Amino acid sequence: MVGLVVNPVAGLGGAVGLKGSDGAGVQRAALARGAEPKAGRRAAQAVATLLARRPGLRLVTVAGAMGEDSAHAAAVPYELVPSGGQDVTTAADTRAAVTALADVDLLLFAGGDGTARDVLDAVRELGAAAPPVLGIPAGVKVYSGCFALSPATAGFVAADFLTRPGTAEAEVVDLDEERYRRGLVSPRLYGSLRVPAGRAALSGRKAGSSDAAPATVEGIAREIAARLRPGVRYVLGPGATTAAVGRELGLATTLLGVDVVEARTGGADLVAADVTEGELFELVRGRETVLVLSVIGGQGFVLGRGNQQVSPRVLDEVLGDGSGDRLVVLATQQKLAGLGGRPLLADSGDQELDRKLAGHVRVITGYRESTIYRICAASEEFYG
Repeated sequence: MVGLVVNPVAGLGGAVGLKGSDGAGVQRAALARGAEPKAGRRAAQAVATLLARRPGLRLVTVAGAMGEDSAHAAAVPYELVPSGGQDVTTAADTRAAVTALADVDLLLFAGGDGTARDVLDAVRELGAAAPPVLGIPAGVKVYSGCFALSPATAGFVAADFLTRPGTAEAEVVDLDEERYRRGLVSPRLYGSLRVPAGRAALSGRKAGSSDAAPATVEGIAREIAARLRPGVRYVLGPGATTAAVGRELGLATTLLGVDVVEARTGGADLVAADVTEGELFELVRGRETVLVLSVIGGQGFVLGRGNQQVSPRVLDEVLGDGSGDRLVVLATQQKLAGLGGRPLLADSGDQELDRKLAGHVRVITGYRESTIYRICAASEEFYG
């Protein structure tokens, strides 16, 4: 018996540039900017994958957008427990749903790090009666180690767990979103959750970039500046390394937003800073564009974590039939070494597009230094 809890507002602020979804005010602002809820869709993908591999299991969930809608969208049989059904949900509703599903063999939850904290609070209240859990990544930021690499991977991991049970501890980490929006990245460890064993299919805790020598990051920035071609637009994703590119160009780009610059002879101009997905699409449509994205340390994600503005339609517009030189990845040699040979990952929300990206991509590691590194769809790396 597997339980399902969905935080329907998880990830709402990502594509519209709000860098998180915590709080009713942020959620209202996200909807006003045209944000579309996606957590339910990602949960549906996970349970569809699970039921395809284990068609006889019982899926138990709560009413409405907190689970029932996803099960219905996945066209799988399900049972309801008395919880959920609210039009507007809160952290307390997530905790109540976890408590209502305490008797399952495994609890799947869809959300981000804030949702993981709510699940952790409920698990602590349940004590020894709490089931093992597994996160379906659906948040703007997914720094905790209790999430599967992708929704489909969550389904595969859950199916395997029911055949070969075994658990391990995974950390729950979260950021203060208000500080995060001001460019202050200060992750805090809140505790750990019992998850299915098999760390290779879990995202792992994000590793910071503080150990990288400043000269190395500056070298990467100098290399990108030297590669600029006049008339081409460059999309700079979030992160300290891409922010260094902005500094090298003398532009006021953002640390955690997505910015667009246009190269000219002898430099570049800032076209727009901290853009939303819609703004980004209009700025790249019909223009020769290069995506410049950094790697999340320890996890290897290039797409789908903190840069949801680079959506499937933006990727399709920029990359066309192939990535070629239109996708450039930035990472220090230390960050690549920290992956232990694991590939870079793409989880854009469009599995077909992620598969098209699979292969090899150029990674800039310093001034006049680069390497070719493998990239694959997060949904297929371990269960392709």
